[in-house]
Amino acid sequence: MKRALLILLLWLVAASSGAAQGPQDNAADTKQQILVMLNLPPEHFRPDTGYAGGYAGGMGRGARRALAARLAREHDLSLVTDWPMAVLGVDCYVMQIPPGQASERTPEKEAELLSLDARVVWAQPMNLYRAQQGAAAVHGHNDPLYPVQPAAQAWRLADLHELATGLGTTIAVVDSGVERAHPDLAGQVVAAENFVEGRPYASERHGTGVAGVIGARADNGLGIAGVAPRATLMALRACWQESQSETLCTSLSLAKALNFAITHDASIVNFSLSGPKDRLLEMLIDTALSRGITVVAAADPASPDGGFPASHAGVWAVAAEGGGARTRALLAPGRDVPTTVPGGWQMVNGSSYAAAHVAGLLALLRELGGTQALAPRDRALVLLPSGGIDTCATLLRVVGPRACSCAAESSSSAAVPATSPGLNRP
Repeated sequence: MKRALLILLLWLVAASSGAAQGPQDNAADTKQQILVMLNLPPEHFRPDTGYAGGYAGGMGRGARRALAARLAREHDLSLVTDWPMAVLGVDCYVMQIPPGQASERTPEKEAELLSLDARVVWAQPMNLYRAQQGAAAVHGHNDPLYPVQPAAQAWRLADLHELATGLGTTIAVVDSGVERAHPDLAGQVVAAENFVEGRPYASERHGTGVAGVIGARADNGLGIAGVAPRATLMALRACWQESQSETLCTSLSLAKALNFAITHDASIVNFSLSGPKDRLLEMLIDTALSRGITVVAAADPASPDGGFPASHAGVWAVAAEGGGARTRALLAPGRDVPTTVPGGWQMVNGSSYAAAHVAGLLALLRELGGTQALAPRDRALVLLPSGGIDTCATLLRVVGPRACSCAAESSSSAAVPATSPGLNRP
């Protein structure tokens, strides 16, 4: 795990640096760089919002960057870039020894000196890693963050993509704004609409993250691979980012977005949100379901029934594995998930992102078997005793025997048809 975090840290820093200043000429620059960690204030989680917590920013981050600039000047280093690493509770700053001083100054020594400063959590040389390709890498994707995606191993994502990629399926992401020009999402979004009154369309963290988990481009040498990388996305902005830790929506904005999804032939609607029951939304959801549209929603771990719309009849309720959800919803990866955010990639947590995984998986099923593959729902999925989804067995149930990596190794865990009350509502 520690090695994976270091690899992730290296890539995130490199990605941020590349976005701001262009790709590095060669590894020599990297070998003269130091990573300097400054404390990131703890995030504030609002359980009543139904969203995963956000990342600290604003004035606090500006102050930390000013401190990093002072440290760089004091140590005769140049400040290259920075990246928030909320999963570790730090902001990471990249500093570089000036050209021509490599023979007399080493990153190891500079890191030692910086670590003695009381303002620094720790400092270390920038390390380079080379892939040691094993069996997983042979069947993997070339996206740099793919190896640390939970779905890469737990869901055998690359093996699933031998069978289906979501081609021909349209997923409506009813959420906050999606950064359509993000390098991992460019070309994936076929429609972008704003249903938030009085607020112009904006690229926002939560919507961009959910969209990335569902449909980030695979094998483009960048970031991550989405669960359904060849599905098309509708970015329907019905929510807005109120603060770094809070994203809000209204009944009306959600209703407008859902109405658009219904009238523009969405195959799947993803609600990575939760709140009180709402008559208008209940009626629209029933209309969507009656037209063969699949509706996925994030379960609120603080609510006994998972909250609405996860608790609504016919909706696929999803909770994060290990998230302490009290409702018996489907379980999917939702912890330490790397995904797209405006301007780069970042780790996220919560049922919001677990729901996005299932929305992507259902796109794969729809590609293979149409709506028939999802009905009846109690036979659509194969579940493991843990409550997680045996994804390979689920897809193979639709396509039958195949010469593929999924079929090459049968699941070692006993699998049973899905029988969760969250899936068997009338």
